[in-house]
Amino acid sequence: MKEQNVNPDPIKKSHWSDFRQLTKAGLAISVVFSAIAGYLLGIDHWGSANWWVLIALSVGGYCMVGASNAFNQVIERDLDALMDRTKKRPVASGNMPVTQALITAGILTLIGMALLYAINTKCAFFGGLSIFLYTSLYTPLKRLTPLSVFVGAIPGAIPFMLGWVAATDHFGIEAGTLFLIQFFWQFPHFWAIGWFLFDDYSKAGFFMLPTGKRDTATALQTILYTFWLIVASLLPFTGYTGQLHLSIYAAISLGLLGVWLLYKAFQMYHIKTDKAAKSLMFGSIIYITLLQLIYILDKFIVQ
Repeated sequence: MKEQNVNPDPIKKSHWSDFRQLTKAGLAISVVFSAIAGYLLGIDHWGSANWWVLIALSVGGYCMVGASNAFNQVIERDLDALMDRTKKRPVASGNMPVTQALITAGILTLIGMALLYAINTKCAFFGGLSIFLYTSLYTPLKRLTPLSVFVGAIPGAIPFMLGWVAATDHFGIEAGTLFLIQFFWQFPHFWAIGWFLFDDYSKAGFFMLPTGKRDTATALQTILYTFWLIVASLLPFTGYTGQLHLSIYAAISLGLLGVWLLYKAFQMYHIKTDKAAKSLMFGSIIYITLLQLIYILDKFIVQ
């Protein structure tokens, strides 16, 4: 008897695709990676890693980011429908009812808060703060002022330091330094995105660039914040960041990586093209990923 080919249920596939888009799975996974990196930096050695905490941090972190994105897509559904980049999102396109998206966001919030609270109360506090700032302040401010990026940089910077807090149940100079690094990282990253998606953002009336224009002043501020990112990244080498240290080898590696990213920022300043902005955006992703890997390798192999 000839075996029949069984195709996956297209409805289930569609639901899974909608869920991934609603929670912005790619972004959420990158956030989880940052939280795990912060956790590894907070433990004493490999043997002291608590795998239950790591799982709770990973799942809880995904849920909190996913909930923030889901609430955001409900609030901005009419604006998302105006932009080419977002018009196919499940709520904006009408593929997912608003009620379903809200229920999903609510369930994710409850699961995320419960898991983070099970780790410690500080993790739950910072997780809840990130949702509040992202949905209640950053989202509405995007149409009012370029300062929205500064507000959005706060929840965006929480994951790296959240991992340290999960490992130590303590917020001090170490967690603050990790927060500072990812805080300054937001600006060259999102201003580069705001540059090459300027026309699309304009359709929804979003103010994503510091001057509201693709001009010399915006490019100059991008260079400035890239410089401060490099400075923040090297702070642990000074010896003034508590238990967070960097060896000379890691500092040199990060210095070279920073010069490379700064070069990309200068390129955007000089030629002011979408191509240069995209190059800076991808460069910023490479920078923060390699920075976290260098920090981890330096802690467990070099030091």
